[in-house]
Amino acid sequence: MTEKVRRRKKRAAGDVTAVRASISFPPDVYEAIESIAREKKVSLAWVVRDASEKYIAENKSLLVKTRRQKEI
Repeated sequence: MTEKVRRRKKRAAGDVTAVRASISFPPDVYEAIESIAREKKVSLAWVVRDASEKYIAENKSLLVKTRRQKEI
């Protein structure tokens, strides 16, 4: 966790630790996310988490490189 971003660990359902983060979006991106959430009948947070998980899955090779660089 970076020093610039203040994050709080929170106990989520199932006793799993979650991290809460505050994120700002350009208005057009926020409106698109809201629209997707309404269409799917889910929360805005769910859409953001789902998109984040998919992005990470698609970029795992970059994540591995970043972790290795931190170990050096």
